[in-house]
Amino acid sequence: MTQLAEGEKAPAFKAKDQNGNTVSLAEFKGKKVVLYFYPEDDTPTCTIEACNLRDNYSVLQKKGLVVLGVSPDDEKKHKKFEEKYKLPFTLLADPDKKIIDKYGVWGEKNLYGRKYMGLHRTTFLIDENGIIEKIFKKPKSKIHSEEILKVLR
Repeated sequence: MTQLAEGEKAPAFKAKDQNGNTVSLAEFKGKKVVLYFYPEDDTPTCTIEACNLRDNYSVLQKKGLVVLGVSPDDEKKHKKFEEKYKLPFTLLADPDKKIIDKYGVWGEKNLYGRKYMGLHRTTFLIDENGIIEKIFKKPKSKIHSEEILKVLR
């Protein structure tokens, strides 16, 4: 799991989004960012989490939040995921795991006794100055937006 801590500067990054545009964390200075890492597009739990963020997106936006999803999937797979579920936010492609490694969310997982390497579902709430305000180490996919909004109150 991540070695980053709340109160630390969020690691800078640049990546391509689902439309092929380069996106960097620096361009969101002055805004709060929800940087959520998820294992794979169009899988059951990842879809539940993305749709929860989609369904509450207007509320998140009203609170001044920018939502960025990151997974090891490529731009094309992200584009299909965005279109299929009408996702209104940016999905960043990280097939080389550069952002994933910077945020320390890749590691050993255990599923029914089988150990394997994978992405740990984790969300970082980054403040307007690029400081990690909150780390959700095991977000609840069905109510993740509510978890985020609760921290803002």
